[in-house]
Amino acid sequence: QVQLVESGGGLVQAGGSLRLSCAASGRTFRSYAMGWFRQGPGKEREFVAAISWSGGNTYYSDSAKGRFTIFRDNAKNSVHLQMNSLKPEDTAVYYCAADRRFSDYPNYEYWGQGTQVTVSS
Repeated sequence: QVQLVESGGGLVQAGGSLRLSCAASGRTFRSYAMGWFRQGPGKEREFVAAISWSGGNTYYSDSAKGRFTIFRDNAKNSVHLQMNSLKPEDTAVYYCAADRRFSDYPNYEYWGQGTQVTVSS
């Protein structure tokens, strides 16, 4: 079993940056692909970025591409999402997720509790 705890959310002005972190428990962390998803007010949960178990493959949504970077540190059981050039439409609760499959579908096996990101205009 994997437990995930996100951190790093907050309030930032448009154009600013934030780095989200996700700390994972369990010795099998490096066996899992990791993803970041978000859910804005009144919206469905949507895919943001994913990274394979080795870190060798990454995948981004169109809205994240070029602005966000996902990376992981298997030695520290952590995955991060560096978000630059933030826009008000990035406002959402951001969730870290883990699954054996490298995917952009929100059917990951394990989920964190989420961290709020608010981007002011």
